[in-house]
Amino acid sequence: MDKLRSMEVFVAVVDAGSFTAAAAQCDISPVMVGKHIQFLEGLLAARLLARTTRRQSLTELGAQYADQCKAILAQIREAESGAARLRGGARGLLKITSPVSFGGEMLAPAVVDYLAQYPEMRADLDLNDRVVDLVEDGYDAAIRIGALEDSSLIARALQPYKMMICAAPAYLKRKGMPRKPTELVNHECLDFLHWTKNVRWRLDGEANDIPVSRLRSNNGQALKSAAVAGFGIVMQSELLLATEVAAGRLVPLLEDYLPAPRPMHLLYPRDRQPTPKLSTFVEFMLDRFGLNAK
Repeated sequence: MDKLRSMEVFVAVVDAGSFTAAAAQCDISPVMVGKHIQFLEGLLAARLLARTTRRQSLTELGAQYADQCKAILAQIREAESGAARLRGGARGLLKITSPVSFGGEMLAPAVVDYLAQYPEMRADLDLNDRVVDLVEDGYDAAIRIGALEDSSLIARALQPYKMMICAAPAYLKRKGMPRKPTELVNHECLDFLHWTKNVRWRLDGEANDIPVSRLRSNNGQALKSAAVAGFGIVMQSELLLATEVAAGRLVPLLEDYLPAPRPMHLLYPRDRQPTPKLSTFVEFMLDRFGLNAK
């Protein structure tokens, strides 16, 4: 039998004073009420009710158990009503900003799923690689990649942001496959304009920058397209390049020399009572991209 249902029936018996009254309240037969009580007494290996032909009363254990059942059932009702309020209250416009690569490849499809789950929500998704001021610019949430500066914002950790180095088979046939970073001096290394110092192309163990390609861009998609076309070697996020690698249009390189994965966070302003739209979005993002997401 369902334990929670049996607890509800037991509390009804206590409050109503008889099996018959509890049966009417629970819309079941008095016989079924008795079965629920017997089920609980079997679980506890103890009597909950002392019954005679004229009356029934709680045993000492029964009185204690009744109080605990009432508290548990009240908590369940509160949780259910809270979830209903949260889900029902998720409405309005959610403004989100994210780096281009993650935003285009992963966040945009996730936001579509979020909007399908909450039909009264709308979303503005701003994809750019500059750091914006959430409060000043009116954003509800942001994705940040890399080390965080001290901030009054709340930061929730997401799965680390991994990099990948790739080139097209045609390029490797023409220029050869580099086996270690020092060999990159002989290659076209497509350069991303917004890289930080610890991610930019560098010689293995050296402070000198690797000579970069004649093509530079502030957009990872553009660099990926150039690499697929056979122009040079690209270093971008695993998320951005995975589809091309799976299709055989790009080949992974130098996998033992990749930059360390960078931390990635979901940021949002601190508020004692977050709005339902923000609370639901944060929960959704942690389920999809959080450290424990599958």
